[in-house]
Amino acid sequence: MKITWNTIAIALCCPIAVLSMGCQGDITGSAPVHLNPNMDNVAYIEAQEPNPFFADGRGMRPHVEGTAAYNGTAISGPAKTHLYEGKLNGEFVAALPKLGPSGEEMTFGVEMVERGQERYNIYCAPCHSEAGDGQGIVIKRGMVMPPSFHEDRIMAMTLGQLYNTITYGIRNMKGYQSQIPVKDRWAIATYLRALQFSRNTPES
Repeated sequence: MKITWNTIAIALCCPIAVLSMGCQGDITGSAPVHLNPNMDNVAYIEAQEPNPFFADGRGMRPHVEGTAAYNGTAISGPAKTHLYEGKLNGEFVAALPKLGPSGEEMTFGVEMVERGQERYNIYCAPCHSEAGDGQGIVIKRGMVMPPSFHEDRIMAMTLGQLYNTITYGIRNMKGYQSQIPVKDRWAIATYLRALQFSRNTPES
């Protein structure tokens, strides 16, 4: 039998492969190996934990007086429900909220509609198309076609309902509350309304 390099390689690899399959881990009482221990043991304070560093012993620090949280606690009550849910007394509203997340005035105008158009073209047009007819580019790639914004059913929706749908989504559409700020969602809703009027207003 002629011995070749292939034969030698096979003769060496087979035992190594068999031995490798037999190497299995087992429970050990030894401490784990930390190759980079800088962040393994961080002295941070978790929620509700005490912290002796502060005089009151609390790890969770109170808000600085006069500040408002990012989620918009500057306003409360019905105005907050209007702003964040698009509803008043459980019903969808037909108008913009008077105040924004930081208590600033929100007014309908060219600037808001143009901002809404810009945001719409980024977040909504890929599915709904720039014309709002549901023929966006991803539909041509096989995604289920969304309804046209110019259908009577959607034309009948209030501004608050459009905003709420953008926020929480519906059916195949996911909500955009984590991607689009509150004011921009209202801006998109106002642009949608303007887009609907532009396509459904008699020439006369």
